[in-house]
Amino acid sequence: MLRTSTEAPIGPWSSTPSSNIEAKFGSSLLDEFKNNKAKSFELSDILGHVVEFSSDQYGSRFIQQKLETATEEEKDKIFPEVMPHARTLMTDVFGNYVIQKFFEHGTESQRKELANQLTGHVLPVSLQMYGCRVIQKALEVVEVDQQTRMVAELDGSVMKCVRDQNGNHVIQKCIECVPQDRIQFIISAFYGQVVALSMHPYGCRVIQRVLENCDDPSTQQIIMDEIMQSVSALAQDQYGNYVIQLSGQIVRMSQQKFASNVVEKCLTFGCPEERQLLIHEIIGSTDENEPLQAMMRDPFGNYVVQKVLETCDDQSLKFLLNRIKVHLNTLKRYTYGKHIVSRVEKLITTGERRIGLSSSLSS
Repeated sequence: MLRTSTEAPIGPWSSTPSSNIEAKFGSSLLDEFKNNKAKSFELSDILGHVVEFSSDQYGSRFIQQKLETATEEEKDKIFPEVMPHARTLMTDVFGNYVIQKFFEHGTESQRKELANQLTGHVLPVSLQMYGCRVIQKALEVVEVDQQTRMVAELDGSVMKCVRDQNGNHVIQKCIECVPQDRIQFIISAFYGQVVALSMHPYGCRVIQRVLENCDDPSTQQIIMDEIMQSVSALAQDQYGNYVIQLSGQIVRMSQQKFASNVVEKCLTFGCPEERQLLIHEIIGSTDENEPLQAMMRDPFGNYVVQKVLETCDDQSLKFLLNRIKVHLNTLKRYTYGKHIVSRVEKLITTGERRIGLSSSLSS
């Protein structure tokens, strides 16, 4: 489930379709640039030819590289040439990278001017193969009010974007970069659709971003309630399994009220191999067992620890009980920890009985 790169790479260099703009311009300067390797070009050398260079594979790469280290004065010289053609360049196979570089390395006013060029065009540009990359870059760097204005143009077309091969990346970026209170219309568009979206090749990515980035309790509850109703179906779906896939996130999700329920379900219904993966993650990689300690003293995570002890095999149980006993005195020092000490002590007693250990809990 790798996403298309939204970075502005220096390239592309492979055999690619010719630029839309390229045919409209033609000069000996670009030819000289491409053929005369001995001459060293600077941005000032291409004044009057900036758009032409931007829409050429090699010219675009040249401008991108120069913009990374250009002075404000150099940027100010070439920017006026870009602006009248900005919207065309945004959706151009090579020009889009130049626009992205201006969003990344341009001045504050240049970013604003470019973002203003998007006004009234955010939706169509978001749905375009190259334009969607520009929108994503803009959302990463512009200030919140401008983000809000851009995102507002997607209102009413959220589901269209989610199901689009280009637009879904823009929605993901909105969830990652824009404050939650500014994108509530995006999140609420998913309500009642979570399971269907989770089983969609693009929708599943968007739901994953919601789970990773939205910590509003009411949002979490609504999304998780829908997921919980179809955990079994999602786990078996080619896309849905990514939504409830927990590897690498166990500790974090165990400490969230609603997500911890999903972890418990996975421990209950997962196969022994899957359960073992979760247990390894909970134990951690050092003798301090930091993840396990964090979960034991967390109001939600401690329930997950209990579920682990209930569902793991005898060998894992013996190991876990020894680890827990080591940290029990530390746990007593935490305000909330005190409340779960007695619960953990009972679990240890029950667990030891289960695996036939005669040793009693040492305090």
